[in-house]
Amino acid sequence: MAIHDFFEIDSRLETLAEQAEANCSACFANIDRTARHNSAKVLKAFADNKVSEACFGASTGYGYGDFGRDVLDKVWAQVLGTEDALVRHNFVSGTHALSVALFGLLRPDDEIVFVTGTPYDTLHEVIGITGTAGNGSLKDFGVRYKIIDLTPEGKPDLKAVSENLKGAKIAYIQRSRGYDLRTAFTIAELKELCQTIRKANPEIIIMTDNCYGEFVEEIEPPAIGADIIIGSMIKNAGGGIARTGGYIAGKSNLVELCAYRLTCVGLGKEVGCTLGMNRELFQGLYLAPDVVANALKTASFASELFTMLGFKCTPSTNDPKGDIVTAIELETPENLIAFCQGIQKGSPVDAYVTPEPWDMPGYENQVIMAAGAFTNGASIELSADGPLRPPYAAWLQGGLSWNSGRISILLAAQELLNKNLIQL
Repeated sequence: MAIHDFFEIDSRLETLAEQAEANCSACFANIDRTARHNSAKVLKAFADNKVSEACFGASTGYGYGDFGRDVLDKVWAQVLGTEDALVRHNFVSGTHALSVALFGLLRPDDEIVFVTGTPYDTLHEVIGITGTAGNGSLKDFGVRYKIIDLTPEGKPDLKAVSENLKGAKIAYIQRSRGYDLRTAFTIAELKELCQTIRKANPEIIIMTDNCYGEFVEEIEPPAIGADIIIGSMIKNAGGGIARTGGYIAGKSNLVELCAYRLTCVGLGKEVGCTLGMNRELFQGLYLAPDVVANALKTASFASELFTMLGFKCTPSTNDPKGDIVTAIELETPENLIAFCQGIQKGSPVDAYVTPEPWDMPGYENQVIMAAGAFTNGASIELSADGPLRPPYAAWLQGGLSWNSGRISILLAAQELLNKNLIQL
C-alpha cells in the first residue's frame, strides 16, 4: 500500500517527493553518522554511571537523597562534556532555565553582552529590554546589558565582540535564531566566536542558549569553550518523551550558583523531589540522538521539496546545520496559512483542527501556529509557525518520526496545491 491509500496526495507531488528524498541521500547519510556517534556517547554515559531501576523511583517532599536525580545530573554532565549539570522537571521552559542561570550568575552592576544580536523575544522582559519598571527584571537589580548586532550576513561581528567585552561578566550566545532568517550557528562558528570572546576577556563567563541544538552535531558547545549551556527538555534534549523540564550544565561552581537560584542558597541541588519524573527524563535522553536525526531528516526533506517547488529555504538541504529548524519563505500570507494548515492535517494529535492567524501576546504581527503534539509546546514534535509579515516564512521544527514527518510535509504541499497556490 502507498501513502495515497491513506491520504489524498497528488501523484505528481509523490513523484517530486521521491526525487527530493533521493537528493537528500548524502545529507541523510551524514545525519545517520552523527546519530550513531551521539547514541554511543549517550549509551556510554548510562553505563558508566550505572543507571538502574533504582534511578526511576519517586521522591516527595524535600527530595533529600534522591539517587536517580543525582545520577541523571552525572549522566547529562558526561554527555554534554561538562563538570556538572542541573536537570530538573520543574524548569517550566527553556526561558525559565535561562532566567534561572542569568539571575544565578549576575549581580548588581554586572554587565551581560549579547554577542549574537538581540535575544529571543521571551527573554526581553527578563533582561529589562521591555516591560514595566519594578517587575523584577535584571535591569531592576542593576544589571547592565549590551547588544552586539550581527553582520548583514547574519554572522557574529567578531571585531565588535572583541571591542565590547571589557569589564563584562557574561558573554551570551544564542545558538538558534528565533524568528530570524539567519542560519543557526554551527559548532565551527561557535568555536571561532568563543576564541574571540576568550581572547578579549579571559575571565568572562561564556553562556550559550543551546535550545534546538542538542545532538545536531557530534560535540556540544562546552567542547569549544562555552562555560555554561542551557536547554529545554521538550525540545531536542527530552527526545519527545519528557513532558516538561530543562537543564543547566557547565562548570561546577557556576551550576551550583544556578542551583541556589532554582531552590535556595545553601541547599541548591540537595533538594527537589522528582515525583516519578526521572524515568522519562532518562528515557528521553536515551532516545534523543535518534529523534533529533528524524527531525533533521524531516527538515532537510522539507527544504529540498519546497526548494523544488520554487521557495527559498534556510538552511538549504546540504548546508551545515546548527539546529533542527528550517525556515521556508512562502512569499504570501495565503501560502503561509495553507502550509501551516497542511502541517496540522499531518499531525497525530488535533489533525482535525484548522489553525488560523491570531494576535499572540508579545508579537507585533499576527502569528499562525500548527502543532499537533503529544506534549503541549514540544518543539521536538513536528510543528510550524510564523508571523504574518514579509517574507511570510514558516519556521518548521521537529518530527519524532521521519516517515510521519515526510507525510506531513507532503500534506503541507498538497494544501497549497489544493488552493491553487502552487503549480506542478
